[in-house]
Amino acid sequence: MVGARPQFVKAAPVSRALRRNHEEVLVHTGQHYDDAMSASFFRELEIPEPDINLEVGSGSHAVMTGEMLRRLEPVVLEHRPDGVLLYGDTNSTMAAAIVASKACYDGGLRPWIAHVEAGLRSFNLAMPEERNRVVADHLADLLLAPTETAMRNLQREGLGDRAELVGDVMVDAFAWASERATGKLPEVAEEHPGYLLLTLHRPENVDDPGRLAAWIAVLAGDRPVIFPIHPRTRAALERNGVSLPASVIPMEPAGYLQMVALERSAALVLTDSGGVQKEAYLSGVPCVTLRTETEWVEMVEAGWNRLAPTPELVPGAIAAGLSGTPAAKPPLYGDGLAAGRIVGAMERYVERRAARGGHAMEATVR
Repeated sequence: MVGARPQFVKAAPVSRALRRNHEEVLVHTGQHYDDAMSASFFRELEIPEPDINLEVGSGSHAVMTGEMLRRLEPVVLEHRPDGVLLYGDTNSTMAAAIVASKACYDGGLRPWIAHVEAGLRSFNLAMPEERNRVVADHLADLLLAPTETAMRNLQREGLGDRAELVGDVMVDAFAWASERATGKLPEVAEEHPGYLLLTLHRPENVDDPGRLAAWIAVLAGDRPVIFPIHPRTRAALERNGVSLPASVIPMEPAGYLQMVALERSAALVLTDSGGVQKEAYLSGVPCVTLRTETEWVEMVEAGWNRLAPTPELVPGAIAAGLSGTPAAKPPLYGDGLAAGRIVGAMERYVERRAARGGHAMEATVR
């Protein structure tokens, strides 16, 4: 089950590994739906188009999630999968977890649920993503954690017996993309060497006109800022009449290979995206996160990422990031072989279920 741009990236290496020996039915909820945010990613990532696209589209959290529940249930009951694989922390993740946990086949059997990127916590319950990931983790049968920190979070919540450390599948995806990103740097970036790269899309940053204007205004200056604009952010800029200073150079949303090229060539990355934070680190580029917290605390502890929860803190964070990166860049997120471990963990889970005398889709009671 996928639905949003970050999930397409995570699913790509897993899908390649999974389809070697298993059948995968790829279901796209349609949470991200225009070509720049959806279809182009499948083409660039060289994975098959989704077998099913529910075309849910945008809406409030309640409307979107409710429509996903309504449309997902008959798909699960028709295909009767042995298991349902979830990614990340979007409304699509939570909806799929709920549908799979309640699905009941003939004989009282149900699919098992595996969650990739389990155990991440921001500890900010105002974030819809935090609610989504907690619900998914507590409903899942197999928790596939990217980091030791995520494992400790799951253990604290009493979920350690369902968890396995597999590494971060985004390392797999980034390594694959890095080999193909040569020549993908947009012309606007080539024309502005030493640029900063900005992404901004979270509701708390773009839905309030004053806050959005403050984020943009603080980036006015001599250094160019390349800004691939998310559709949500573009609509907010236009709706609220927020203009970009001359130093902030807009462009259309970048494809995945373009984005990797932009990240690798940037002097510094400014973002409120969890995935872009990590890609900056994998690129060896310092990052400023435009949020009060991050799920990827390891990068902050290693000195590669700085939090700027308010616009007035951004100039100092940029200056600190540009003053020099740490000497060490430890392999915080694994070795790029997470996809194979994810598939192996699912295979072992099914074997354990069978060894206990149960069917792979046996209903479980905790």
